[in-house]
Amino acid sequence: MLSRLTPGTLAYLGDAVYEQSVRERLLWPPSRIDSLTSRVQRLVRAEGQEALLRATVAGFGLSEEEQEWVRRGRNSAGRGPRRLHPSVYRAATGFECLVGYLHITDRDRCAALLEFCHGLGEPPEEETLDEEGGP
Repeated sequence: MLSRLTPGTLAYLGDAVYEQSVRERLLWPPSRIDSLTSRVQRLVRAEGQEALLRATVAGFGLSEEEQEWVRRGRNSAGRGPRRLHPSVYRAATGFECLVGYLHITDRDRCAALLEFCHGLGEPPEEETLDEEGGP
């Protein structure tokens, strides 16, 4: 089944899996819906996912196959929205592809990755990128 799915399809699935995990994680302690919504959006935006990918590559210990799916996801991404530097969008797509791949192939490993990501805390409010993609 995996061989019939494109990296873009896995990223589509991974985006949904990651967002659901974030929503579940933020349910406690209870807060106002508008507060929850803004926190979820900050975590699932491309900038947050790009930061998660950097942390995952540095500290989670990806296998060669997992690194390959990140690469494939990153390479399958288009330019993305104008508000983003293309490298941020590609990295976020690589992260989503990894989550989608793990969700299909190894749910325990996927859960471990999501737990690792949630343990990193929330990203800073908003960081703008210059033309080269740096802060």
